[in-house]
Amino acid sequence: MTGIGLSANCQVQQHSYPRITGYVGVLHPIVTFGDGGAHYNFDGAYVGGLPTGINIWKSSAIGFSMEIVPFIRAAEGSSKMNNLLFHPGLLVSLGHGFTLATRAAFETSGRYGLTPVLNKIIRKNKTHSYFIALPIPARFGNDRPSTVGIGFQFGISF
Repeated sequence: MTGIGLSANCQVQQHSYPRITGYVGVLHPIVTFGDGGAHYNFDGAYVGGLPTGINIWKSSAIGFSMEIVPFIRAAEGSSKMNNLLFHPGLLVSLGHGFTLATRAAFETSGRYGLTPVLNKIIRKNKTHSYFIALPIPARFGNDRPSTVGIGFQFGISF
């Protein structure tokens, strides 16, 4: 009796490194805590950011990211770009679609600081992925009190 051999072929997507990806998104600051207590977005004005970045993955575990975020402020029937954020940082893959970005922050407003960002891919397609993120910006300088905030970001990476 001869045996019948069955084999299953499946394609596992393998990436070569370094690997370069890009992304765009929308950032909504939610609340900022400082000397004056909590200040909420939509409290007299709305501020939103439009992050755009490039990620350079050295391996599947670690990479570098360069992000630029123009912020738009809308109040009393008018809007303007009121700040530009330069946001370089280290990327660490946490597995299961989670990434931790540890970013330095340099703003045209004269503020600087750090922004840890927890990122989660919520839908992965062949050519792009959708993600959500939770940034926690800490800012200092420019003769203003130190602040810590919480935001919500979503976007698409490709």
